Amino acid sequence: QVQLVESGGGLVQAGGSLRLSCAASGRDFSRSSMGWFRQAPGKEREFVAASTWTGITTAYTDSVKGRFTISRDNAKNTIYLQMNTLRPEDTAVYYCNAGGVYSSNKYSPSRDYWGQGTQVTVSS
Repeated sequence: QVQLVESGGGLVQAGGSLRLSCAASGRDFSRSSMGWFRQAPGKEREFVAASTWTGITTAYTDSVKGRFTISRDNAKNTIYLQMNTLRPEDTAVYYCNAGGVYSSNKYSPSRDYWGQGTQVTVSS
């Protein structure tokens, strides 16, 4: 059974930092692209960041560029999202996705491999 488990969410003041982790089990994603998405209340899920399997090529949505960094440890089958200078508008449930298609600097998520989400709340 494939599982993606996010952790690291929480409540933080504006300007603060959080580091999210997504640990995969049941399947080796070390040769797969992976990404992060988020969904705020009343809004659709949106792309945040993605990485090819090497971790060298990454993509970000414009609103987080320069503040968020995606990284991965393939030996641990884990991806991370370092979030700095957080803003209230970053408040959302953050989800990781594995095995999607990374092409032309865009990431199309896989349908089958999603985590359960972790809540990030940024207070003003």
